[in-house]
Amino acid sequence: MKTISIHKIDAHRRLCISKDLKELELWMQTLESFNDELDHFNSIEKQLIKNSSISNAIKAMRRKNILMMATLCKYEQELKTEYEYGKTEYDEVRLKCHLLKRHNHVKLKVEYNTFKNKIFNMLKRFQR
Repeated sequence: MKTISIHKIDAHRRLCISKDLKELELWMQTLESFNDELDHFNSIEKQLIKNSSISNAIKAMRRKNILMMATLCKYEQELKTEYEYGKTEYDEVRLKCHLLKRHNHVKLKVEYNTFKNKIFNMLKRFQR
């Protein structure tokens, strides 16, 4: 009887960690696309806009994006290790940690969208 409950707890733990890993994969894909867009914005700034404050804003956004990517990569390794070798139940503490990572990702997305709108508004000023 006890073996069945331990097996269920482990199966639930693995399922929750697997779900977190899938969500994390989506977050990282989003950050990779942000990085590609930042490359394009950097080219546009150098060729068309030529504004040092925009250049600095692009660099700052790239830094934030890279730091978030590094944080998520470290978190991914922790989750993979926990999935393979861990014995700790998936509890409130682990959930809160994941929700904090999600909150930070959403915060960066909102900040990035604001940044993008600033760039697009600047580009609207240019005419053919």
